Amino acid sequence: MPVHRQPPRSAGVTSHIWPSGGRHLWPSGGTSEARSHAHGHLVYAAGGVLAVHTERGTSIVPADRVAWTPAGFTHYHRAHGDTDMRIVFLPPSLTRLVPDHPAVFLASGLAREVLLTLTGPRNYDDAVPGYSPAARTRLLRVLVDELREAHEQPLHLPEPQDDRLQAIARRLYETPSDNSTLAELGKAIGAGSRTLSRLFRSELGMTFYEWRTQLRVYHALVLLDEGHDTTRTAYACGWANPSSFIAAFTGIIGTTPGRYRTSRPKAADGSSRDDPGPRG
Repeated sequence: MPVHRQPPRSAGVTSHIWPSGGRHLWPSGGTSEARSHAHGHLVYAAGGVLAVHTERGTSIVPADRVAWTPAGFTHYHRAHGDTDMRIVFLPPSLTRLVPDHPAVFLASGLAREVLLTLTGPRNYDDAVPGYSPAARTRLLRVLVDELREAHEQPLHLPEPQDDRLQAIARRLYETPSDNSTLAELGKAIGAGSRTLSRLFRSELGMTFYEWRTQLRVYHALVLLDEGHDTTRTAYACGWANPSSFIAAFTGIIGTTPGRYRTSRPKAADGSSRDDPGPRG
């Protein structure tokens, strides 16, 4: 989904912003304006599913994942389901320790707690004592150390630049259940399957089928967070049977759709279970 579409900022967003980060409670479907920052930032969804769109592609941020966007990358965020989004900006001294490209990491338990701490009430509630600069710096170092030990997750869906690939991407974004072969898709847009296959590898670094699987898992995460069961989600995203869906989903997310769905943190206002919600 190209970043230049510039979706409008959604109404009904509860936000707290400070120089080193922020917290936004987004309604389902809420989007931010496209923008870039002088400092790279991490985003974490304490509730809901978050997507980060840049000119490089889309990063999907489900439970216990953290998305990294380097400085200078034009981006916007989109919430799937009511989403509690946390943002932490990293100083230049720490950004050299993380990738120079958009990435998604698995958040350890410690990284999760540090993220929640760095974006909790101490930053916006005058009744709660804030952290000293030295304490915040120590927490940021712990967070970056945890991310350096984590593996990048295959949750960044690259955005095609070639017109022919873009045409295929648009069709599959709109209908992820489309099971057309690459040859059939190529015939519809006037391109040969060999040419398209080569473009997927050279431009996106993966095969067409790998790319489509990631796209389908992206849609599956959204549907599961909306409350759909495994069987309905499997068919809606194009798998021939639930077993194939479970295998593909587990291979990318690291847990089954059923376990993922039941483990999602749920709260009426999108807040996490261990962090008080923002003041009204």
